[in-house]
Amino acid sequence: MKIALIGTHGVGKTTLCFEVAARLKRRGFDLELVREVARRCPLPINEETTAEAQAWILHTQVAEELAASAHHEIVIADRSVLDNYCYMVHASCASLLWESFLDHWLPSYDFLIHVPLWSRPSYDGVRAIDPRFQREIDDILKGMLTARGLKTLSLPAEASSRWGALIEESLLGFLDPNLPLFEEES
Repeated sequence: MKIALIGTHGVGKTTLCFEVAARLKRRGFDLELVREVARRCPLPINEETTAEAQAWILHTQVAEELAASAHHEIVIADRSVLDNYCYMVHASCASLLWESFLDHWLPSYDFLIHVPLWSRPSYDGVRAIDPRFQREIDDILKGMLTARGLKTLSLPAEASSRWGALIEESLLGFLDPNLPLFEEES
């Protein structure tokens, strides 16, 4: 099973990925995290990105998802190819080739979990902090989700403290229908 947390930068996807992974590991699931590859990109990212930089990110994302899927029953990706592609589109580098590839690759995700824009980005030394840029990426992503008719688990912005539990509850019935939703008391 492959799960991707999607959304614009600075909304807590990485922290949430680790929380969901910890919750599932405590239940005994074998899993691997595919961490945000843009942080390792040797080319410009954020507002200065280029088609080449985004191609590097997209290729690396796919390679890491394939490697993780080959060895683990569950893969949790901090982003998907779709939200990575949004940065390419923002840079006016939309590509029919990548659009075609997205149509092929997106069905490989069993769950897309949309983390809403609920906070301003904070400085982490890598990602952009301009709230306008953050909103623009969020708008592009929402448009792509709608245009492709993709179903997501959309997290409620007002319940950010419960997101991990909401995701866990949503996934458990699909991962193992025999598992109890709550830990049994001893």
